[in-house]
Amino acid sequence: MPDRLRTAAPPDANGSDAALLEHVRALLPAIAEAAPRIDAERRIPEPLLTQLMEAGLYRIFVPRAYGGGQVHPLTMMQAVEIIAGVEASTAWNLCQNAVCGTVAAYLAEPVAREMFGTPRAVLAWGPASGACQAVRADGGYRVTGRWSFASGMRHASWLGAQCPLVQPDGTPLRAENGAPLARTMFIPASAATLVDDWHVIGLRGTASDSFTVSGLYVPHSHTVVRDDPRERRDPSLLYCFTTLSLFACGFGSIALGVARGMLDAFVHLASEKIPRAQKQPLRENAAVQSQVGQAEAQLRSARMFLRGSLEEIWRAVEQTRSLTLDQRIAIRMAATHAIHQARQVADMAYEAAGATAIFAANPFEKPFRDLHTIAQQVQGRRAHFESVGKHLLGLEPETAFL
Repeated sequence: MPDRLRTAAPPDANGSDAALLEHVRALLPAIAEAAPRIDAERRIPEPLLTQLMEAGLYRIFVPRAYGGGQVHPLTMMQAVEIIAGVEASTAWNLCQNAVCGTVAAYLAEPVAREMFGTPRAVLAWGPASGACQAVRADGGYRVTGRWSFASGMRHASWLGAQCPLVQPDGTPLRAENGAPLARTMFIPASAATLVDDWHVIGLRGTASDSFTVSGLYVPHSHTVVRDDPRERRDPSLLYCFTTLSLFACGFGSIALGVARGMLDAFVHLASEKIPRAQKQPLRENAAVQSQVGQAEAQLRSARMFLRGSLEEIWRAVEQTRSLTLDQRIAIRMAATHAIHQARQVADMAYEAAGATAIFAANPFEKPFRDLHTIAQQVQGRRAHFESVGKHLLGLEPETAFL
């Protein structure tokens, strides 16, 4: 693993944060060995899954009161970046499921212990796919619908389903200001029907399939309004950050990790490969030298922008105990920028590697697919910059992904 990823511990990190990163580095050989199987089978194999869970990596954002890590976000970002340099799907699932675990801070203690009280407890969720609803019933809701992109659902113990709330007669429930009400319903994974529809070019091992339920009863105690501070029960600083902001930090870091792996692989290749009809290795080519220098600058600056933004905002939120729109905009801007810079670096490494890059046995083809899949996800939308620009120009930004 490149020394440049062995950065200092995050501010205010405790011993468990440092220990987690050591667990990550110790698992890298096993993750690398499993990478071809992860891609082929579209799953994280059980032996590796057990190691990841025993290391507590899926529960790094669950409150310590329930056996989780409750680590600093910078620790999570560094962990998934390191793993993504070896295998992106594993890093993606860890980030997705870790951030989902922050909802434990919103639940009553008995429910939180029920959902997160065991070492293999994992929560996964995804957006609704088509119509869904939660019909008010005695003490809870009857839930019907389909949800997709539920990364990690194949090893999850609980699933989250975001639903609009309706009366038994179908009338939407609304807040005092007229806005429709919605809550995230928590469903035992065993109660849902899993749909195998994740047939994609990259991030294949995330198993981001769909799930359905029909008329399933969910008690109100097993629901939350996600990211609503009025429902937050744990006052710890970590839980002042929204799931969307934490997802952005994590997925931006994953993109940087994949690109770092590809650039390092190209630097190694350039010292050995002599292109056809040429006499010197690639590294002697002035154009290649310039490309590598620019790519290194892109990666380092994007990484510092993302990590620096989060670190600055963390210190500010320590004082205010709330995340402002300005701060959410800054995180989204830095994360989207990181994803697009990472894709440019990956494209450079793939193209400069020539025909070497197209063979599955070489360290270019799979990361290239993975990174382009990351950039196609909602996290990488260029439209995020429009929201940033609107905000900077004093206009009302689109806040759905902030």
